[in-house]
Amino acid sequence: MASTARRRNLPMTLTGVTIAVTSMLAAAPPGGTASTAPTAGNQTKPTIVLVHGAWADTSSWNGEVTLLRRAGYTVRAIGNPLENLTTDAQTVQYFLKSIKGPIVLVGHSYGGSVITNAAQGVANVKALVYVDAAVPAVGETTAQLSGATSVLTKGKPADLYDAVPYPNAPSKASALYLKENVFVSKFANGLPHDQAVNLWATQRAATTVAFNTPSKYQAWKTIPSWYFISTGDQIITPSSERMMARRAKSHVTVYNGGSHLTLVSDPAAVTKVIQSAASSVR
Repeated sequence: MASTARRRNLPMTLTGVTIAVTSMLAAAPPGGTASTAPTAGNQTKPTIVLVHGAWADTSSWNGEVTLLRRAGYTVRAIGNPLENLTTDAQTVQYFLKSIKGPIVLVGHSYGGSVITNAAQGVANVKALVYVDAAVPAVGETTAQLSGATSVLTKGKPADLYDAVPYPNAPSKASALYLKENVFVSKFANGLPHDQAVNLWATQRAATTVAFNTPSKYQAWKTIPSWYFISTGDQIITPSSERMMARRAKSHVTVYNGGSHLTLVSDPAAVTKVIQSAASSVR
């Protein structure tokens, strides 16, 4: 992937102001409280918490973790169980409550649904960042938000997934693995072939329950948000992402190209958006 060339086309986000190719912009978010990592002017940096999506694990954030730590942030990429939206969000929320000081909470893909619920009622979450992610309203499921032209919407389940049983599963529930051709050509289409195959081989299954559990909360109603849209995403379509970002009044950055895994292929571009959200926290 020619990430350098694509980054030239990226809208840039500067301290509280987003310059984007869309009109989906929100007012500058309110200030936060102090954390533990000192910065200039007696300000302190928030902790960045990263939540991965389906068919992935914490390693999908390796590039962002490296860059954010280099910039002086405390960063935690935590495991998402991928089992049930309600309990997955509770798992993340318990972790958030262990952190003192302000938090920037970041979610990719299904992880967007998780952070939308996990942040509810956690006062020190000061910003949400969605990276090619689902951003549900109350009552919506992640499966409803892929978009009409998504591979997941158009394809037949038998052609998309290897479905396997798992212990204590509810009736008719399965654990889903993306088939190799779908993962490589549609999910990770922005990555070199060998890297995409390796990621397919090491993917974690996500359950049908996770995708079909209605969201109980919509934390983006009260917490300022940022949204990173890859125009090459075939899993959650750019049109669906634009709709969700507009609804959440997110600061939007549009990335020209990429895939559903731009966070892996071009972590510097994603990191810029995360840092923009972090810079809003005072």
